[in-house]
Amino acid sequence: MAYVITDTCIKDLLCVDVCPTDCIHPKKDEPAFETATQLYVDPEGCIDCGACVPICTSDSIQPADDLPQELVRFVDMNAKFYAN
Repeated sequence: MAYVITDTCIKDLLCVDVCPTDCIHPKKDEPAFETATQLYVDPEGCIDCGACVPICTSDSIQPADDLPQELVRFVDMNAKFYAN
């Protein structure tokens, strides 16, 4: 997984619009959008392009390999969203 989204996400969907591999969900038209507290990066779909990072207004998108210890749990949280 190249990037993860953390709990500071405000679900403004800007990252969804710029992702070339459509790996950030849930989108507004998906059932999980209303109940999700944040967006998530699909670990299988992320190609490490970084297009989502500069567009994120809440600085919620972080490289998985560079996460501080207190944010490492988001690697599993992002992957778990796609495990179903």
